[in-house]
Amino acid sequence: MICATVKVGAECGFMTKAGCGFNGGSCQQIVEQCEGCQRVMELPAGRYCNSYPNPSLKWKTSTCNFATHAKQAAQAQQAKVNPLKASKRGSGKKK
Repeated sequence: MICATVKVGAECGFMTKAGCGFNGGSCQQIVEQCEGCQRVMELPAGRYCNSYPNPSLKWKTSTCNFATHAKQAAQAQQAKVNPLKASKRGSGKKK
């Protein structure tokens, strides 16, 4: 539905006929870690996340899984391979 509280005119998954269904009754503005994300919406009321109503909770424990600017760093960490384990896998059972 179309938001009628904070993000007036924007599509919102938490908006119901009775009002905003998010805990607290309205979306929260973005936090510093959200800067650079493509999901940030510029509205007259402030800057809000297009995907999640309370961005501070997403960043509280680790990286936000919706963050478009943080995914590149996570992929770089997965590229590391332990050469000892790789050589053991490669030698395996050969017939």
